[in-house]
Amino acid sequence: MSMLHIHSIGPGVTVQDRGRPGHIASGLSRGGAADDMALAEGAALLRQPGNLAALEMAGFGGSFSADAPLRIALTGAVMRATIDGNRVAWNASHALPAGAKLVIGGAEIGVYGYLSIGGGIDIPPILGARATHLAAGIGAVLERGQTLPIGADAGGPVGMCLAVADRLRGGTARMLASLQTSLFTAETLERFSATRFHRDARANRQGVRLVADGGGFGLATGQSILSEIITPGDIQIPGDGAPYVLLPEAQTTGGYPRIGTVIPADLPLVAQTPAGATLRFAFVTLADALDIQRKDLQARAGLPGKCKPRLRDPASIADLLGYQLISGMVTGSEDI
Repeated sequence: MSMLHIHSIGPGVTVQDRGRPGHIASGLSRGGAADDMALAEGAALLRQPGNLAALEMAGFGGSFSADAPLRIALTGAVMRATIDGNRVAWNASHALPAGAKLVIGGAEIGVYGYLSIGGGIDIPPILGARATHLAAGIGAVLERGQTLPIGADAGGPVGMCLAVADRLRGGTARMLASLQTSLFTAETLERFSATRFHRDARANRQGVRLVADGGGFGLATGQSILSEIITPGDIQIPGDGAPYVLLPEAQTTGGYPRIGTVIPADLPLVAQTPAGATLRFAFVTLADALDIQRKDLQARAGLPGKCKPRLRDPASIADLLGYQLISGMVTGSEDI
């Protein structure tokens, strides 16, 4: 079994997959990748199933090597990455030779970067998944000196790239009315939709706090409601009136009113919005949300077909002579 060796590591690197659906009644939220689209993009670049575990890097990566050749893909928040000192492209797949050093620096744009590996990270599953869930005490952030087992790789191409929509700078997230939306005044709802929010520095895998110029968005009749089920995407309004958008490790029940719920297709955009960047929100109908979700699932299924060979400048290839660039040449005298 191949092993990935961690020589240095950022403070928020964890193992993530799609998470653990179906356990909310037991008090465990789904968890999983904050940007599950980036996880799907990495799987597409490596031509492997989308349920394999990868590394999620919150703001900063680390340095890694392996004792056997690996195929890797880099997706999500764009980070500076090198293999043995040579810069490698993001949203692309690469060969990582045995003993070569992969160094991934800080995020240049976005929040969560992903290192997917051919065969996936093969740690023992817990409740059917390998995802770290810090809020529930499942797994932990990775540390320097650890080694991670890598599963058997079915093989496939490297040097592939994938053009992705820009979801790393903020934008507009679409939302549905929630259970308490009707408790907010029409003026408050209109002002909420018209407001340009900025992502606060206070954010983690449980949720993102938003700030805006002007007043808050609390209920005129008080903030306390009976605790009830919470789902990722819910926008809670606590006592200070500043919205919180809940992410994969959110609690499963809560008593703050919710002004709306971000639809699943737009949660990666919210998670990847960097501190200080702008977010806006727009209500959509249930019919619109279902249509968006259908198109999002179709787009994910079509990702492998959108991966293309990456064109490289020969001058930038340090080991150019090691490539067989031309084959099938003849002198003209052969019997063919």
